[in-house]
Amino acid sequence: MGRIIDCFRFPSPNPHVLLSMVTYWSGGLKVKGMLAEPAAEGQYDGFLYLRGGIKNVGMVRPARIAQFASEGFIVFAPFYRGNRGGEGNEDFAGEDREDAFAGFELLEAHPRVTNRVHIFGFSRGGVMALFTALEKEHAASVVTWGGVSDMILTYEERKDLRRMMKRVIGGSPNKREELYNWRTPLYKLEQLKAPVLIIHGLKDENVSPQHAFRLEERLQQVDHPAQTWYFHRYGHYFPPAVNRKIVTDLCRWMKQQ
Repeated sequence: MGRIIDCFRFPSPNPHVLLSMVTYWSGGLKVKGMLAEPAAEGQYDGFLYLRGGIKNVGMVRPARIAQFASEGFIVFAPFYRGNRGGEGNEDFAGEDREDAFAGFELLEAHPRVTNRVHIFGFSRGGVMALFTALEKEHAASVVTWGGVSDMILTYEERKDLRRMMKRVIGGSPNKREELYNWRTPLYKLEQLKAPVLIIHGLKDENVSPQHAFRLEERLQQVDHPAQTWYFHRYGHYFPPAVNRKIVTDLCRWMKQQ
């Protein structure tokens, strides 16, 4: 798991950041991802970037991971299985969570990464981040931004996603509740060790603030309180200037953990 099979340089939007397209092993599959490294020599904390969406919706953007790398991290972003020529089929926080676990291990094995690896999840990547933090108890920190925490709630709220979810997951929550619960990390948070930061726009209509509130409440129930940054004026996507400031702030928060 996490061993790099192939790696080649990719054009970078930032002259201070090196980008590479990577093929790596995950659960016996060859999966693709993107690696971003500061060009300056030295050791850096690892940063596992877990994207949202599915297939081409929400695909990793080079500029985004270069933005995090420019804050002083070595960033790896899995595309998830079945994407960009990778083997297997993405299944919305099912078996494809192994791609995140293997991505964490890839960073741990990177010669320029310190012994600290952080986990970041955006949108659907929120559940992937929490599952990875549960699997990798020694993770330095975990951040969810506009993150999903409850898969049944996603089904209820997003009528436009129901057909996809029934196809990928194997039915509706009424018929296959156990498959949705298996994809919902809220029920397993007793095992969580890493410090948590929750970021959410309270006008978010893609992933409602209820996901953040439920995550915060469950963490409090298991005596693992999270830091929360709620933004009353914003939805799922933030204005560029605000976004840049939050990226800087959350990266600073990570380094302090």
